[in-house]
Amino acid sequence: MPTSSRRDFVLGVSCAAAGAIGCRKEPQSQPKATASTPASNLERPQGSVPKRRLGKTGVEVSMLGLGGFHIGSKLTEAESIALMRTAIDQGVTFLDNCWDYNNGDSEDRMGKALADGYRSRVFLMTKIDGRTKRSATEQLEQSLRRLRTERIDLVQIHEIIRMSDPERCFGADGTVQALVDAQKAGKLRFIGFTGHKSPAIHLAMLAAAKKNGFSFDAVQMPLNVMDAHYESFAKQVLPVLVDNDIGVLGMKSMGSGDILKSGVVSPEECLRYALSLPTSVVICGMESREVLEQNLKVARAFRALADQEMQALLARTAPAAKDGRYEEFKTGEKFDGTVRNPHWLEEARI
Repeated sequence: MPTSSRRDFVLGVSCAAAGAIGCRKEPQSQPKATASTPASNLERPQGSVPKRRLGKTGVEVSMLGLGGFHIGSKLTEAESIALMRTAIDQGVTFLDNCWDYNNGDSEDRMGKALADGYRSRVFLMTKIDGRTKRSATEQLEQSLRRLRTERIDLVQIHEIIRMSDPERCFGADGTVQALVDAQKAGKLRFIGFTGHKSPAIHLAMLAAAKKNGFSFDAVQMPLNVMDAHYESFAKQVLPVLVDNDIGVLGMKSMGSGDILKSGVVSPEECLRYALSLPTSVVICGMESREVLEQNLKVARAFRALADQEMQALLARTAPAAKDGRYEEFKTGEKFDGTVRNPHWLEEARI
């Protein structure tokens, strides 16, 4: 993130007492949505999705990322490959995935979509669950095969959702050592972690990294209009990432659809809010061409929320957000894949 953006964010945090969170200040040259903006932007030129810097890696990635779960669950293989290639053709360069998504089908389909020259046009990320060096190494090898690539751009430790995870990951026979070894062998470029349960666990993981003389390149976490009011990653973790120039990967901008069920916010407002934070990329599940078009439209016409707009949106969502009912990934086990499948932490068997 440019120095000016970090400064704007830190200054914005000073109004947190009023419920605001620092907004991203985009250049004034960013296009604004108008009444003449077409309903579909798929005719727009290739590469028209704005890019942002992925922290200290210096890599520029599209500020809109394609989530890997939905492409393996709600579409046929042919449909998912076509959707991924359309997204790339329209300027989405950041692709998300995970070793366990849809029993490996998500990675397999993405690997097929990245044939015919598409691999060189994207920044490819996947996640692994293993908490031991052996399980992490074996899972990574499976991901490389399914994704049909010799090197993955970013590999993240998935579901850091337990207070015991940091110690396990940084143990002598832990995940971090496996990823560092793979990095030295040229099998991956950058290392990060993800989680959706508690800001305290994210902070513990960052503290463990510092204690062990290690620095993550990216961190993924929920950033949405309701997060600001309950166990907020934006208020507690985001400033630490910005201060250390760690790439910020926003997810669950719509709470996997649950936030929309509240009836108090639209999909466009959800995405625009997340993009207005100092995120490098906001990853969205896009299971149809219609959803892809909707997200492309927001990204291409993006204008950061002004302070007054941010305040109004947060005030409107506060009543529904106060108890975390629309963020079940924090309050329950609905999204905890490694809780339902604890062997994923120890083995490379889906």
